[in-house]
Amino acid sequence: MEWDNCVITFPGNIKVPTIQCFEVVFANILTTAISLATLALFVMLVIGGFKYMTAGGDPKTATSARQTITYAVVGIVLLALAFIIFRIIYAFTGVDVTKFKIETF
Repeated sequence: MEWDNCVITFPGNIKVPTIQCFEVVFANILTTAISLATLALFVMLVIGGFKYMTAGGDPKTATSARQTITYAVVGIVLLALAFIIFRIIYAFTGVDVTKFKIETF
């Protein structure tokens, strides 16, 4: 749903948002949060790889780098698993939990 579809326009071109605008705001926040999380995990993966390559045989630095890489991979797997679980819920129930929708009467 677009922002223009959830507002009521009154005479004088005054636009008032309705409760359906919350759907748009929620979808935008969720999309932004997922994008930022993916970007952060990718940056963690790159930093962990760089730390591992530049460890120079220091076991403490190498262990720290491996932990960073492990945390990044676990985060990526959790993001993917969340999406897969939502798709499984949709397949079994027919309810698309990835789409936030406020029903109107």
